[in-house]
Amino acid sequence: MRYKKINPTSSARRGLVLPISEELTVRDATGARIKPTKSLLLPKRRTNGRNNMGHITNRHRGGGHKRKYRVIDFKRAKFGIEGTVKSVEYDPNRSAFIALISYVDGEKAYILAPKDLQVGQKVISGDTAPFKVGNAMALKLIPVGLTVHAVEMHPGKGAALVRSAGTGAQLLAKEKGYAMLKMPSGETRMVPDTCMATIGELSNASHNLRKEGKAGRTRWKGIRPTVRGVAMNPVDHPMGGGEGKHKGHTPETPWRLQTKGKKTRRKKKSARMIVQDRRKK
Repeated sequence: MRYKKINPTSSARRGLVLPISEELTVRDATGARIKPTKSLLLPKRRTNGRNNMGHITNRHRGGGHKRKYRVIDFKRAKFGIEGTVKSVEYDPNRSAFIALISYVDGEKAYILAPKDLQVGQKVISGDTAPFKVGNAMALKLIPVGLTVHAVEMHPGKGAALVRSAGTGAQLLAKEKGYAMLKMPSGETRMVPDTCMATIGELSNASHNLRKEGKAGRTRWKGIRPTVRGVAMNPVDHPMGGGEGKHKGHTPETPWRLQTKGKKTRRKKKSARMIVQDRRKK
C-alpha cells in the first residue's frame, strides 16, 4: 500500500493520511484524463438532512461539495451480453470504486468495481457466466465458499447488500431454495437463491485507512460537527450542565431515549431470515 507524501507544514497536514489506490484508471489510452460518462450522470440535490417540511430528520448533515449522481446498474439484467471494462473510476457518492462497462450492443453502464478488476477485462451476467471476478449470476449457480458482493434481498429488485468498499459475503450453504451468507458484519442470514450476486470482493479496501487530518475535510464531504451531550447546557441535552465533568450518566439521546446498547431494529419481515446475530451471542 502506497501513501501520498505530505509535508507536515501544519498540525492538520501532519495528521493527514491519503492512501493511493492502484485500482483507479487515471488516464485513457490517448493520455487524456478520465472524466465521468455524461449519459450516466444525474443532478443530485442536497437535502442537508431535512425532510419535505424542512425539519431535520438526519442530524450532522449540511454543506459540502456539489456532486453529480452516477447511475449504477445494480440489477445486472443484461443476461448473456458481454461487456468490456473501460475504466475504474472514483464515485463521490459511495466508498467503493465504480467500473464503466461497454457492452457489445453499444450500451454503457456503471457497476460496482470488485477488487482485481482490470481495464480490458470481459464481464457478463446470466446463467452461462463463468465463475470469474465481476461476473453476476443467481446465488444458486455460485459454488459454495466463494466470496460475493452486490447481493439482492428480493429477486429482480437490485443489489441491496454488501455494497461498501472492501466488503464481501461468503456463501456458506444452499438449501431448500435459500442461500446462507456470512455477512461482513458477522451476521449469518438466508437469502432466496434466485437473487443475483456478483463474484468477488469490492474494491478500495484501503478506504478505512484514510485520515482526514482536519475538520475542514469532513465539511467538504457534507458532514457537520457532532457535539457531546455532556458538553451542552441542561436546556439542550439531558446529560448537559453541571459543575465540572460528571460521570455515571445513563447514556441518552437529546430526546431522552436510551442509547449505547439498546437494540434499535424493529419488527421487520427480513428479521426472520437471520440465522445468527452479528453480536455472536
